[in-house]
Amino acid sequence: MKEQPGEYPYTRGISAEPRVWTMGQYGGFGTPAETNARFRQLLDQGLTGFSVALDLPTQLGLDSDHPLAAGEVGKVGVAIDSLRDIEILMDGIPLDKISQVRTTANSIGYIWAAMFIALAEQREVDPNAFGIFIQNDVLKEYIARGTQIFPAEAGLKLSVDVIEHIAKHIPKWVSLAMSGYHIRESGSNAVQEVAFTFANARAYLDAAVERGVSVDAVAPTLFTFLTSNMDFLTEVSKFRAARRTWARLMREKYGAQNPLSEQLRIFAFTAGSSLTAQQPMNNTVRTSVEMLAAALAGIQTMHVSAYDEALGVPTEEAATLALRTQQVVAYESGVTNYVDPLAGSYVIEEMTDDLANQMWAMLDDIEKRGGALECIASGYFQRELSDSAYQLALEVDRGDRIVVGVNKFLGESPSLEVFRVDPASEAAQVDALHALKQERDNDRVTTALAALKQAALNDENTVPACIEAVKAYATVGEIVNVLREVYGKWTPNTVF
Repeated sequence: MKEQPGEYPYTRGISAEPRVWTMGQYGGFGTPAETNARFRQLLDQGLTGFSVALDLPTQLGLDSDHPLAAGEVGKVGVAIDSLRDIEILMDGIPLDKISQVRTTANSIGYIWAAMFIALAEQREVDPNAFGIFIQNDVLKEYIARGTQIFPAEAGLKLSVDVIEHIAKHIPKWVSLAMSGYHIRESGSNAVQEVAFTFANARAYLDAAVERGVSVDAVAPTLFTFLTSNMDFLTEVSKFRAARRTWARLMREKYGAQNPLSEQLRIFAFTAGSSLTAQQPMNNTVRTSVEMLAAALAGIQTMHVSAYDEALGVPTEEAATLALRTQQVVAYESGVTNYVDPLAGSYVIEEMTDDLANQMWAMLDDIEKRGGALECIASGYFQRELSDSAYQLALEVDRGDRIVVGVNKFLGESPSLEVFRVDPASEAAQVDALHALKQERDNDRVTTALAALKQAALNDENTVPACIEAVKAYATVGEIVNVLREVYGKWTPNTVF
């Protein structure tokens, strides 16, 4: 092959040298103290970065004492109400010793950025001395996931506030993880996963460029967040095709001058939708296959799902085994001795070419439809996903797609210990929130929130004012409520 790893269009990888990826595990539950204990245990086991799973109330901008939060606090992630919770979450974890702290913050990406900026200031640490990876991809929430808070235009504006602020002040941080993972988990195929993701990325980049931010000040820091699914050869080819498509997009559409802008960095996450509650130990095999596909394709960061995630929050044992899966592949299999070792396979090369061509054609079609915002407003993205998901479900129901233990090779499922979040965690979190509101300087909170509202009304970048509100210990819910007064709330379109 003429193209070598580390050369445009980076089909074969963004580096000419083989490297072990950053091993991160996604987790969080209950109170910040409980999640802190889990993360410290995983760090002791060799974790080099971690992803903070936030509970649904936090992701939706609701404080733990909000009536709509009842019964959901700490259930599918950790509850974060204020800077006080971040202080507890990161207690005993040296910021400069971890390569990445990632999070699912999308609709509240600006708050997450503000909290870690405030934490760094508290600890007298340069924010550029450690890595923060803010997902901050709100547009895919309207398409595939559902934690959007404001109308799409306002959601986009707040995400771009983060991108702009970080590009100017903390260039080491990842201000956007373009997220195809949730699009794929909602039923898309591999082409839609990447094309819809890059269409959303274009909306962010276009808005940033309109503010005078160079694409070369943003693109080199970005990651894309993709699934590694069970169709092994397709997944290897997908990652290769995604790199090629991104490089072409940066060069042909944005005229990027920095080669780093053309180099797509990939955070791969084994597919949660491939896990089954039936015969759950089979999931260890599934995640190993998915992990190997990503490793062979040359990703930069990886999370392996735990075998019991179809049943609930992973147990400590399952989470540790997921990390061990990464370590065995990285250090025992020999695949990290080579860059793009499957290059030249007629199947891989043909699939890569075909997928890349389809991705580019779909991106072009989305632009002709008016771009990502218009495709959200019209319901185009949602219709495409629902149609694809329906076809996938039909294939499983008919037996055209075999899922071992579900529609073929049925048998008894072993009884597993399922992790249960302590019911007392929710009450403890609510009590802590009420105590905070009694202890803080509420006049300072009121002043900071008024300044944040004025910044939003003036169409200014909201991050600096949000930092001051966070430092005053304003809560997530209070910050969101102030911005809702300016931007309004999201109202769903009917697309069916």
